[in-house]
Amino acid sequence: METSPSLMMELLSLVKWKSAIKLQSFWFNYPSLRMMKLVMAPLVLLSLLVPSLNKLSSCLIGGSTLFVLPMGLKELVRLPLTTLIQFQTRLNFSLDNTSNLLKTAKTCLGSKIVSKCHDQFAQIAVDAVLSVADLERKDVDFELIKVEGKVGGSMADSLLVKGVIIDKDMSHPQMPKEIQDAKIAILTCAFEPPRPKTKHKLDIESVEEYQKLREYETETFQKMIKQVKDTGANLVICQWGFDDEANHLLLQNELPAVRWVGGPEIELIAIATNARIVPRFEDLSEAKLGKAGKVREVCFGTTKERMLIIEECANTRAVTIFVRGGNKMIIDEAKRSLHDAICVVRNLIRDNRIVYGGGAAEIACSLAVSRAADEIASVEQYAMRAFASALDAVPLTLAENSGLAPIETLADVKSEQIAQNNFALGVDCNGIGSSDMKAQFVIDPFISKRQQFLLATQLVKMILKIDDVITHSGQEA
Repeated sequence: METSPSLMMELLSLVKWKSAIKLQSFWFNYPSLRMMKLVMAPLVLLSLLVPSLNKLSSCLIGGSTLFVLPMGLKELVRLPLTTLIQFQTRLNFSLDNTSNLLKTAKTCLGSKIVSKCHDQFAQIAVDAVLSVADLERKDVDFELIKVEGKVGGSMADSLLVKGVIIDKDMSHPQMPKEIQDAKIAILTCAFEPPRPKTKHKLDIESVEEYQKLREYETETFQKMIKQVKDTGANLVICQWGFDDEANHLLLQNELPAVRWVGGPEIELIAIATNARIVPRFEDLSEAKLGKAGKVREVCFGTTKERMLIIEECANTRAVTIFVRGGNKMIIDEAKRSLHDAICVVRNLIRDNRIVYGGGAAEIACSLAVSRAADEIASVEQYAMRAFASALDAVPLTLAENSGLAPIETLADVKSEQIAQNNFALGVDCNGIGSSDMKAQFVIDPFISKRQQFLLATQLVKMILKIDDVITHSGQEA
């Protein structure tokens, strides 16, 4: 995602003046940045790390330190990353045992608008990802997961379809609403007589000429329908529309059809049914037909809105999540929540290594960096202590947002980690009475936490390098 220079300068100035609260308001004032979820996690770390290192640089060797410290940050971040690797664990799951994935999805959905149906939505997210996942290659193809929404009903009516749902209906109301053992012809050519490519004008001056034109069109439509039926197809999905005469002839020849189907939907149907998209009627053959066990038209609500469901497809990996809700805002929010849950499950399939949340990973890394700083006699120890202090910002923020005493809570958890040598201890945000994040099943994917540390350090390195030339309110920064 691209951001304007003025937007980036405002973000950097907020980071420089260590205002974590203003950073949160900055986030919500720019909805376009909400896709940068990976950036937000390191911002709390940035809000303390940048001022700490900046103050250190101004007190030491002058301007040259601004170059020395950033060059050492790459080496500095290796210590917390090594600590993460040391204390990471693996989350076991399989196609037959998805309880851990289900718990993770529930945790992700617990604070969202779908929380009242979070068991159902968590199961939908896990089933959708496992349906399209290649566990041997540890890969998840998001192109095979389609999320469709329709206003009406409640969120509890949402479901997962092992197939494709398209927001279309049969072209004629008298066509059959359900087709068993469907053989689907997917056409991107127009169901109409050929026309000249250039501008043209046709003058009809008599009844005989009109009859000849009508006979020609009817003969052309009949030929097209015969070409389709000769391949054995019993359903036509067309990217373009056709007029009432063609629609009537399709009904007479008992060939159900769907028109005005969009390009992305055409491609998804082709993938799901193992069909080939045909650009010309002359290229149509039986080998290019798609196969599905059932195609049915369903209607919803009092307005009788109709949708087409293609089930039992030849390629069973394609799935569609059908979301229901009272209004468009709820449906859009439910879609975003489902996307978050799907991404979390996808991350665990790609790499099932985890670290414990609640600030436990940050506290463990902070302790490791502090211990390493005690063994260094040079000025680099101050940069390491600043890094350790910045890592403490995450558990401090968690404690403060949970209504706990931040400094006291952080000190207690640190002392418990050291005394028990248990690096799964974090901030008890839920007030259960136990700080063991393993028992509470509060986890973070290892790849996400690792990327947060690397991205935060990279941004700090960039900011400190240009800090001498940034001005704020007419004063030198």
